[in-house]
Amino acid sequence: MVLVGAVCCVRLVELCVARRNTRWAAAHGGVEYGRRSYPVAIFLHTCLLLGILLEVALAHRPFVPVLGWTAVAVLVLVQAVRGWCMHALGPRWNTRIIVIPGLPPVHHGPYRYLRHPNYTAVVLEGTALPMVHTAWLTAVLFTSANTVFLAYWTRLEERALRLNAGSGGSLRSARSGTTGLVDT
Repeated sequence: MVLVGAVCCVRLVELCVARRNTRWAAAHGGVEYGRRSYPVAIFLHTCLLLGILLEVALAHRPFVPVLGWTAVAVLVLVQAVRGWCMHALGPRWNTRIIVIPGLPPVHHGPYRYLRHPNYTAVVLEGTALPMVHTAWLTAVLFTSANTVFLAYWTRLEERALRLNAGSGGSLRSARSGTTGLVDT
């Protein structure tokens, strides 16, 4: 599937940007949290892409135009949100949890509306991408596993941000950017 290949290419570019931003963060005193858990995120997203390809091929999942085109529209919107997140955070955007003590808060872009807009985009993408070709089993399995992981990852990130707020930063000072929940 061309679409899965395109998403895979975008993810590889994002990993390159994240690597560059990790070096920037390290040069600015950044502290990484959740390093041992990061491979789980990579594993889950790899399983999503491979799961779609396998399910579509082995279970002969069809392209249902109403569902497929709706899913494509969601994917386009999601990619725009991800790009907006990356732009708003600049070199602070990352796929890892890296906190840079003392940086001022990010209150612009999608962070005006959601606490974790990039996580929200990833959740929507993980549901929509498989549904382009009705790979509903992959959508359910990935969304379930990713929900468990994001519950842990988001708590870890919030803890890291709270610790940074105690060191002169603020709760939104150094957002990593991968997935999301509405700010309460």
